[in-house]
Amino acid sequence: MLESVQPVLGSGDVNRSCKFYEQLGFEVVFRDDKLAPKYAAIVREGVDLHLQWQSPDQFVPGLDRPTVRFVVHDVDALYAEFKSRGMISPKTTGHGPWRAPGNTPWHTREFHLRDPDGNGLHFYRAL
Repeated sequence: MLESVQPVLGSGDVNRSCKFYEQLGFEVVFRDDKLAPKYAAIVREGVDLHLQWQSPDQFVPGLDRPTVRFVVHDVDALYAEFKSRGMISPKTTGHGPWRAPGNTPWHTREFHLRDPDGNGLHFYRAL
């Protein structure tokens, strides 16, 4: 019955967000406007994510932002890839316990990032 899910993350600047996700290996497959998009779709390895413009008064950056959890084949290899692309820094990882791959009390191995709008990105694998 269900075929897929396409999370939509809010963005104060869709072009900026597209560039961020391209650095994570996503491809922009749709933008409603090339110069000033309000909506975009990105894909990596068959995983879709959508980005929609929101005015700054619609959310407080860093608070009450959604989190998307990605099930990945190899957590450490993906972390190494992101690091080689220059995407692992205090700006993207914050200072939490999962800023680098680690085994969690809930029996996963994972690491966390935040996009430029504060949306959470968790990359994990069950142990």
